Amino acid sequence: MPRYKAIVAYDGTDFFGFQLQTKNGVESARTVQGELNKVVNQMAKKPQPPIKVVGASRTDTGVHAFGQVVHFDFPYDIASDNFRKGLNTLLPRDILVKSVTRVSDDFHARFNTHAKRYIYRISTLDYTDPFKRHYTGHFHWHLDVERMKLALPDFLGEHDFASFAASGNETATTVRRITRVELTEKAEEHELVLVFEGNAFLYNQIRIMVGVLLEIGTGRRPVHDIQRLIAVKDREQARFTAPASGLYLDEISYND
Repeated sequence: MPRYKAIVAYDGTDFFGFQLQTKNGVESARTVQGELNKVVNQMAKKPQPPIKVVGASRTDTGVHAFGQVVHFDFPYDIASDNFRKGLNTLLPRDILVKSVTRVSDDFHARFNTHAKRYIYRISTLDYTDPFKRHYTGHFHWHLDVERMKLALPDFLGEHDFASFAASGNETATTVRRITRVELTEKAEEHELVLVFEGNAFLYNQIRIMVGVLLEIGTGRRPVHDIQRLIAVKDREQARFTAPASGLYLDEISYND
């Protein structure tokens, strides 16, 4: 059966995350994976067993994506552009399939990843903009951007990020490698934009990292407190988790 890879964008505001949620075998919440499963099976004329769409990243409730990657096996050979248009005709307006390509049978959206890039958008307004409230993190704090920039390099490299993993993390290891961290000021848009790129990230890791950077920006933490947090491996030491609204899965790259 042909295997397809799709790049998907979505507004995460009204979804309970990407991953399908069920109770007693019945879908129990609106999820991105659930919506994709429905339309792929609809286009395939409801085959048995049903087609399952596999995603690269299990984004949380309220998290957005520019470049989520999924794969699925489909019983028909369809031209890529026609396939993309057909899916978008059936999908709700808060999901967009940006591309569909035929891939080899051994391609796996989750297990073949080389790197992931995330963006976090911070509003610098001293009020909550009603038109951005679902798409940026709002904090209403004065932030010293230079302090935050000085702290960023402390994330780079391979470290045990146990202090930055959400409670209940079940991964085999909390060691991750971060290869890129950037902070850009967008004065006209009243935003700060953080970019994080690495081989993989722990559950809530980026939102916890952003929370620590914000506390450094307010002066509540020393500039190089990230080094201490990495060393102590204690989640309780990194208290604040930034809200999901500012987080975007930007791009996923794959091994050849």
